[in-house]
Formats: sequence, C-alpha cells, structure tokens
Amino acid sequence: MEKKEIKKVVLAYSGGLDTSIIIPWLKENYNGCEVIAVSADVGQESELDGLEEKALKTGASKLYIEDLRKEFIEDYIYPTMKAGAVYENEYLLGTSFARPVIAKRIVEIVKKEGADAICHGCTGKGNDQVRFELTIKAFAPEMTIIAPWRIWNIKSRDEEIDYAEAHKIPLKITRETNYSKDKNLWHLSHEGLDLEDPANEPMYDKILELGVSPEKAPDVPTYLTLSFEKGIPVALDGKRLGPVELMDSLNRIGGANGVGIIDIVENRLVGMKSRGVYETPGGTILYKAHELLEMLCLDKDTQHFKQQLAMRFAELVYNGQWFTPLREALSAFVDKTQENVSGDVRLKIYKGNIINAGMKSPHSLYSEEIATFGEEDVYNQHDAEGFINLFGLPVKVRAMLEKNKLK
Repeated sequence: MEKKEIKKVVLAYSGGLDTSIIIPWLKENYNGCEVIAVSADVGQESELDGLEEKALKTGASKLYIEDLRKEFIEDYIYPTMKAGAVYENEYLLGTSFARPVIAKRIVEIVKKEGADAICHGCTGKGNDQVRFELTIKAFAPEMTIIAPWRIWNIKSRDEEIDYAEAHKIPLKITRETNYSKDKNLWHLSHEGLDLEDPANEPMYDKILELGVSPEKAPDVPTYLTLSFEKGIPVALDGKRLGPVELMDSLNRIGGANGVGIIDIVENRLVGMKSRGVYETPGGTILYKAHELLEMLCLDKDTQHFKQQLAMRFAELVYNGQWFTPLREALSAFVDKTQENVSGDVRLKIYKGNIINAGMKSPHSLYSEEIATFGEEDVYNQHDAEGFINLFGLPVKVRAMLEKNKLK
C-alpha cells in the first residue's frame, strides 16, 4: 500500500517518548493522514494522566483509553502463572504478555474505525515489534503495519528528544533520566543509560518505583495468606478480592518489602543480549505461592512434566506467540493439572525474601502417616530392598559386563 492511500492510522499510544513523536511524524510522512491514538490501561496508573490533551495537541484526532486490566490478569497473566512459565529462570514476562492483549484491542478499534493501517513505536532491535505484529497477523492478516523505527532517519533516543523539542512536544523525561521503561500492573522494566553496561551496579535508589531495595525494607517480616481455587488466587488473608484489587495489594506488600527486583542479561528473540532491571513485586509473590501449592497437590509425574512444559510456554510468551495452536494446547494441559490446585499458602515476606510459612489443601497428596520418621505400620521398609534391586538392575548388569571384559 502506498503512503498516499493511507488516510487513517490507529496508533498504539503510550504517551512516552517514541509514540509522542510518532503522531506528528505520521502526519508529515503520510500526507496529513488522520491519526487515532489508542492507550491501553494495563495498570500504568499516573502515566495515563493528561494523555488525551497531549495526544490531541500533537495531532491525533481522538484518543481511546481502554481499561484492559481485568482481561490482562485473567486471560494472560493467570494462564502464564499457572503454567509456571519463567523466561531464562528469572524473567516473569511482564512486558511479554501485555503486548497481545493490547494489540488485540487495537485491531478491534481498527475495524470499528475503518482504518487503513496500524502503527506502533517498537524499535527494530526489540521483542515488542514481534509481539505486536504476530497478534495483528492473527486477527487482521491483511492489515498494513507501520513501524517508524524501521524506516525513519532517527537513530537514537537523543535524536528523538531533538525531534520532540523541534516540534514543541512536551516530555516527562530529560536526557539524564531517559531510561527506556515499560510499566503495567504486573511489573516495571528499566533499560538503557548506565544499565547498558553490565559491569555497572544499578542505581536502585534512583530507578526503583514500585518499591524499595531489600536493604531499605522493614526489619520486621510481613505475613500473608493467599487462597487459590483451581490454580487461581481468589483471596488475601481470608478476604476475597477481584484480580485487580488482589494484584494492587500484593504489589504494595511486595514493594514495601523489597521483593521481586531482578537484574538480568536476557537473550532477545532477535538474537542480541539485553540488560535490564525489572520490578515484579506482587507477581513474584504469586508465583512462589502457586509453586508451593503445586508441590502439595500435584503428583510427581505431572509436576515434573509440567516443569518441562513451563520452559516452552515461557518461550512462546516471550516470542509473541500467544495466539498460536501450541500455546492454546499447552494452556489446556495446564488447566487440567490445576483441577486440584486449591488451598491456602502462608508466606513470610522479609527483605526481598519469600519464605514458606505453611500450606494446606483439601487435595493435598502429602501423608504424614506415610512420610513420618516416627513409628508407623503403613510403610514396610523391607520392601525397599526389592525395589532397589530392580531399579538398580541396569547399573549392576553393566558393571558386571565391564568387569568380565577386563578378565
């Protein structure tokens, strides 16, 4: 599609540096096309303040602000948490699973508005361009996608600031605080500036926003109890809460106690390594509680197989392959495993640590009568001899044959 044919563009709009300058750039480069901005509320809170005024002043014809928080938690976060999916043993996928829910809603608005194209502000080096565009392809395969970072002459965030200043676009950042950030109700990421050198220790006092470092957390532990039904958290300290309220509460508790701060060098989908600091206070607590409850409720084979599946599930989420047959099939398996993952987990939160303080479930597979070191009549310890003889038979046979070869 030629530029002159694009009369209406829907822009994924956050109001950050990238998308702030994209509105006038689109109008300059696509014959004054109409730009409709869409901001998805996935828990950015104050970042949404003043967005409509800013979008309209910089050239957008209208701004949609879509509250996707509940959908984000129930349809993307919980399935990933139930899978136990963690990318490269550290990253709880905060940016990764936020992109599909946003892009899906943008496609719906594109169809409603009869737009000619979708535009996003993802860089050509990052993962988000893939996550956005795979979702768009899943729901609007013929839609034209405009990715300015892959075609414009701007080469850096400093040059973006130059463009913004030349076009009198107000920014909330300066060249000195120009970290690349992504915030939602699950996490906050920090990249760029001094963090680009892995040898630099992060300046936590300067960058943390969702909480404090463990050193600054209280000297007294916080106890909490999370209740689950079929793998889904439903109550905190006996009080039933909706998903957004529960997440907000856990973020406050985790943040205040220095929980969920990681400093990682991850392997991006496009091939390079990237260093970032991520804050995931409430999510880290949820993952730990769910993992503990599964230890109590899942049989050995299911638990071990599910752990293998978790790595693949994490890769699918990280790589933007949410709307694929494989991810859906894996989620169906996970849901089956969660039928008996119900119960209460008590946690001790202390200076960045999450410590098991007790758990119970009506579906617990733990039997004190069998596991006890005390006197009991259920388990015949003599049976272990025959078991070991059979289990160790391959080892014994191999050793005997090797011994015979030496004769």
